[in-house]
Amino acid sequence: MASQDWFDKDFYKSLGVTKDVSDADLKKTYRKLARKYHPDSNQGDATAEAKFKEISEAYSVLSDAEQRKEYDEIRAMGSGARFTAGGQGAGGFEDVFSRFGQQGRGQTADFEDIFSMFNQGSGGFGTGGFGRTSGGFRGYGGPQRGADVTARTTIDFATAAQGETISLQGEDGRPFKVKIPAGVADGQKIKLRGRGRPSPDGGENGDIVVQITVRPHPVFTREGLNLRVVVPVTFTEAALGATIEVPTLGGDTVKLRVAPGTPSGRVLRVKGRGITTTKGTGDLLAELQVAVPSHLDEAAREALERFHELEPDENPRADLMSKARR
Repeated sequence: MASQDWFDKDFYKSLGVTKDVSDADLKKTYRKLARKYHPDSNQGDATAEAKFKEISEAYSVLSDAEQRKEYDEIRAMGSGARFTAGGQGAGGFEDVFSRFGQQGRGQTADFEDIFSMFNQGSGGFGTGGFGRTSGGFRGYGGPQRGADVTARTTIDFATAAQGETISLQGEDGRPFKVKIPAGVADGQKIKLRGRGRPSPDGGENGDIVVQITVRPHPVFTREGLNLRVVVPVTFTEAALGATIEVPTLGGDTVKLRVAPGTPSGRVLRVKGRGITTTKGTGDLLAELQVAVPSHLDEAAREALERFHELEPDENPRADLMSKARR
């Protein structure tokens, strides 16, 4: 940017904002104007192209905190000041020097203080701010990345485990497909790169970010890549031992051996029957729970009473009480 421009151009006015505009409001205003005046949307319209260059130039300075500070300082210092064209690499500073008490042309000026205000050495003024070039469309402002679009979907537990391609509806009402990978977890986000909103000034598109909610399963719960299932067993199965069937998420069953004297809460592991992802495959954890009968007929009650008379005289809570006293 030529040095004269920093005095002549009111970047705040170009964008239609006040000097105390926040960064967020500045960006919002710029994106709105950029969409309106972008050359791709106004082909052959020289006025729109000129306006696009003007707002891009303004935004490239005001969106950079350091450049914005320099611009504000120079505008405050140099209202009415002018740089006049001089020789190679130099300019006339009459009005600016007058601010520093320089009155006569014959006096020797100390350039160091003035250049330090502009963060300049002895070199000339570049574009896009002092000594910096600006990028973006035809050199005016960095291109803005398009906004991300958020979508949400709720899927069944089995669908999350197996994976599936589903259709969702975008904000514009149009459907789009998203591949749910096998083993996706509740709360996980899937990013569709470049499928979000377009950039207002030729930058890359935003993404679609799909947040997944997984419905709870009535039987299985997930622990990392492992699946846990609570399996009821009878008192006699736990006491005497038994072979039982346990369900898997796929619908088939596996047989497990319950050893005699198995306590409630013991976990039996079935290798490789958990969740499968690209990171590996988990196991099925079968947690045994001794089921106490809620209804006993007279014969069963009498049998249990006889067993009670014969069972070992042991207090199952003795160890618990001992540890609690430590």
